Amino acid sequence: MRVISGSARGRKLKEPAGLDIRPTSDMVKESVFNIIQFDVEGRRVLDLYAGTGQYGIEALSRGARRADFVDSGPKSAKLIRENLKLCGFTDSATVFVRDALKHLERKGRYDLVFLDPPYDTPLASKTLTKIIEFDKLNANGIIICEMKADSATPAASAPYVMQKEYRYGSVKIVRYERLPQGMAER
Repeated sequence: MRVISGSARGRKLKEPAGLDIRPTSDMVKESVFNIIQFDVEGRRVLDLYAGTGQYGIEALSRGARRADFVDSGPKSAKLIRENLKLCGFTDSATVFVRDALKHLERKGRYDLVFLDPPYDTPLASKTLTKIIEFDKLNANGIIICEMKADSATPAASAPYVMQKEYRYGSVKIVRYERLPQGMAER
């Protein structure tokens, strides 16, 4: 697992011991960043169910302004902090050890959200519902949701829309977007 592009390109990230965390493969991560390549620089990022922090760290490496990392596991939070330090991003990131659904109740909006909950749980749908309920994205903000390829795609409601699904073997990536004010009514 490595940083693919940007200022921390080539840095090898620390990985977890055991099977508590399922890191995204470099191939899937690279595909995700090809999809959003022009939507990262200067953005405020939220990495939910962050695990190792690789999605948010990749975004910071590619010029994201700031990233918040949320994971309920203290071991994951420690790993994220170590990876941020390894890449030199400690000043532009905050790590929260808390439930992702509770975190969404806090004030603040983001431009880009990475949603990578544990597979075989209803958390993708529940988390997307909370993001919409608390309107966590700025206009034209993007949600990238990773899940098992055979999982049902969570529905979105205005002003949020599902843009496109991508499949990479056993993984499905779904891109959602928050439409600007007035666009959702059309």
